[in-house]
Amino acid sequence: MKKWLLAACIMQSCLAVAQEEPNTVSKSTQPSVNVDYSNFYSHVRKLSAEDTNALQFAFGFKHVRTGALCHITSGYIHTQKQDIPLTISAEQRFTVPSEKALKLANAKVALTIIEPANQCDMSVQLETTPQWLKSEYSSEELALLFGQYQTFFDDMGSFLAFLMPSVDGLVIHFSDHKLTRKLENGLQIDNGRLLLDKRWLGEEMPLSLPYVPLRITAKTTR
Repeated sequence: MKKWLLAACIMQSCLAVAQEEPNTVSKSTQPSVNVDYSNFYSHVRKLSAEDTNALQFAFGFKHVRTGALCHITSGYIHTQKQDIPLTISAEQRFTVPSEKALKLANAKVALTIIEPANQCDMSVQLETTPQWLKSEYSSEELALLFGQYQTFFDDMGSFLAFLMPSVDGLVIHFSDHKLTRKLENGLQIDNGRLLLDKRWLGEEMPLSLPYVPLRITAKTTR
């Protein structure tokens, strides 16, 4: 059951998280959200295998009323010995390292958020790592990404397959949400998204994009 709940939350991109003022972090600006690193580690450790190493979890916080991502001004992982800075993307998301030592050290992820902390719930997004964001893809590279998403969801739904979404393609997202353009091979970008279904991927064609994408996610169906 836990595996299914995890994947369901990934698809919906919203997980409730306890929010509290940190007691041990000493900074000029006190973080408004302080979360146990173990909450993040339970996600990222699932992507350590070679057959899912092209994927990552990107975390953020969604406003409970608007659905927009809350604005994070700074963040770091805090232990008794050191503070590890986090890079916050323009989209207000961040990644964390997969380090068991941080879990054993009871590390905290400390974030300063502009909006009231009690109005922001943790959001988890499964996407490709930055190394896989480029403008030219071979058919083999697309097959690898598709296969890794299939492996992840198959693993999550190994015991409850009838409840799990299945991966039937890839979604390529661009930073310009209004981008609309026809491409070769019968493809078209609509409102900043390019859909590559399983049928198209099966034709084993290369892909040329007008811009480097923002992210690549799985196209799923139930």
